[in-house]
Amino acid sequence: MSSPAVKSYESKATHSPTIGVAVVGTGFGQKVHIPGFQAYPRTQIVAVYHRDIDKAKAIAQTHNIPQACQTLEEVVALPEVQAVSISTPPFLHYKMAKTVLQAGKHLLLEKPTALSATEAKDLYQLALVNKVVATLDFEFRFVPAWQRLAELLSEGYVGQKRLIRIDWLVSSRANASRPWNWYSRKDQGGGALGALGSHTFDYISWLFGPVQRLCAHLNTGISFRPDPADGEELKPVDADDTCMLMLELADGTPCQVCISAAVYAPRPHWVEVYGDRGTLVLGSHNQKDYVHGFHLWASPAGQPLTELEIPIRLTFRKTYTDGRIAPFIRVVDQWVQGIDRGEALTPSLREGVYSQLLMDLSHTSAQKRSWVDVPELDTFLASS
Repeated sequence: MSSPAVKSYESKATHSPTIGVAVVGTGFGQKVHIPGFQAYPRTQIVAVYHRDIDKAKAIAQTHNIPQACQTLEEVVALPEVQAVSISTPPFLHYKMAKTVLQAGKHLLLEKPTALSATEAKDLYQLALVNKVVATLDFEFRFVPAWQRLAELLSEGYVGQKRLIRIDWLVSSRANASRPWNWYSRKDQGGGALGALGSHTFDYISWLFGPVQRLCAHLNTGISFRPDPADGEELKPVDADDTCMLMLELADGTPCQVCISAAVYAPRPHWVEVYGDRGTLVLGSHNQKDYVHGFHLWASPAGQPLTELEIPIRLTFRKTYTDGRIAPFIRVVDQWVQGIDRGEALTPSLREGVYSQLLMDLSHTSAQKRSWVDVPELDTFLASS
């Protein structure tokens, strides 16, 4: 039996119209978006963007894409482009997404949503006004082991939650010789909080509900990096590479989060949920691929942990060397289903606004060195 996400697009592939997609962002875009869209039966990549037209043409030729563009205005002016995916660095998200939404094109946007919750809210409202469907690539919602964790939580396996612990520790920025670039700059959306915390805040909301208040400590362990564009001169880094977060959820559950992109850790990503009836532990030892390798363990209260088998109905129809592609295809399917229905399905820009709001408040908390309250999302969206 196929998972719901796979079944939905397999059943519609033979009689539903194809959606013309333009890919904007050719780093992560070439690794994940292009293969994902080309594998999905309802999408056809009709254009690719790069600010250097020669590079745009080379990418188009490599991936057999008909159109190469060097401005976003060219992209959205193409009648065959019905939808656009954006996987550029965060400081480009707002302006690019705004152009796409104002042109009446559907949008698939990488996280973090923008540089601020105000920008994210603006995009959310633009999508509503222009009646287009916008989706965020929060792919953990579509990974089989994570989906099974969500099911068990909704079934009350742990009972009343008493503690949630999350560790996400990776080595992507651990080498101090890794070059200085936008990721090193707070004002351009760099740092571990944006790269990893954006995902974390989304899955906390999905799995456990809204956050009532939070306290954050952000640290930059590697303060200088060489800039290859300036003769390897050391440039200052002001973006965080480690984040310590304490959250109080709306139901009162305490949640401890440790995120770092600058450590060599043997167990990179773990989520532990403790309740009065039992414990659930989700984890992966795979440092090279943040999707592959997740396992799920469970134990009734006081009993040893036992690994659970993930039901076949949740597993991927096909896996890829890059583990991010399979869940991305499920995100695309959710996006396409929303386009078919004329309404945004979760994870939409609404979820993107909430993740961004929690990131903004984490920066505020770190600056003030204090707890900060988190407004309800509807209240924030309704504020001027």
